[in-house]
Amino acid sequence: MDSGKALIHENESYAIRGAVFEVYKNLGNGFLEAVYQEALEMEFEKRGIPFAAQPEIKIFYCGVEMKQRYRPDFVCFDRIVVELKAVEALAQVHTAQMINYLRATRLPLGLLVNFGAFPRAEIRRLRV
Repeated sequence: MDSGKALIHENESYAIRGAVFEVYKNLGNGFLEAVYQEALEMEFEKRGIPFAAQPEIKIFYCGVEMKQRYRPDFVCFDRIVVELKAVEALAQVHTAQMINYLRATRLPLGLLVNFGAFPRAEIRRLRV
């Protein structure tokens, strides 16, 4: 988790959070993850946030590139993983999954976004 460490990519993550909250304001909760994925793509484009949707990311094991690939929902600014969920509440397994993705891909920051939360979207900022 990011607690106890200096914030990295603060401006970029602030911009992403703004886009997330705008999507939630317009759609609320209750849709499938794919709906939020598409809406967030539109919002990123509108705000000029550089992103790749479901890019193929290399995974490393003990410093060696694996054949398997990881496809996060988004990578923004070439260094922030944005993983979407549409569940009632985020579970420890979602956090653990993001931490593993960050370690495996060597990307510095992850935003775990839950559009299923109420009364607003939940965002966890994670780094290793």
